[in-house]
Amino acid sequence: MTVHSKFPNLETERLILRNVGNEDIDFIYRLFSNEKVCEFLYDEELFTTRNEATKFVEWNSNPEEKGFNRWILVEKSNDQQLGTCGFHCWDRTNNIAEIGYDLWHEYWGQGYMKEGLISAIEIGFNNMALNRINAFVALENVNSIKLLEKLGFKNEGVYRDKHLFRGKYYDHYSFSLLKRDWNQIKG
Repeated sequence: MTVHSKFPNLETERLILRNVGNEDIDFIYRLFSNEKVCEFLYDEELFTTRNEATKFVEWNSNPEEKGFNRWILVEKSNDQQLGTCGFHCWDRTNNIAEIGYDLWHEYWGQGYMKEGLISAIEIGFNNMALNRINAFVALENVNSIKLLEKLGFKNEGVYRDKHLFRGKYYDHYSFSLLKRDWNQIKG
């Protein structure tokens, strides 16, 4: 029996998705210190030091052991780092995990994240044996909502007071994608 990596490096038409490493520290710092990129990320303050990026990379290292990951989305044509996506909060008893993602603002609206998430979703359902993938989106994050809907995620309603950020609670939409629905979508 072949044992598959839960979080392998992936390739799409335009992208390489590879697990985050030390070579990504500067990019991670630039990404998560940018106000535009992080506008709707209410679970983390903007990075103010390179050390925070180093800790992020360390936290996401050894994904096979830890059971969560972050892939760097790299454009094949020029090796440009565009963003990240990955799984966390993996409930192995119920086969559920949460997916998260972010993209450098100059690449918004060009289909890169959709392309990357399709591969990540496939890994979630096939390699991780997930039955359900959750995604939580700030109510004002219209672009992320549209992306999830294009991918077949269902909006299950509002998760009230999901994050306490800078002294204020923020509601989020709770989205889910079930394996059976994904299998129907991809035919």
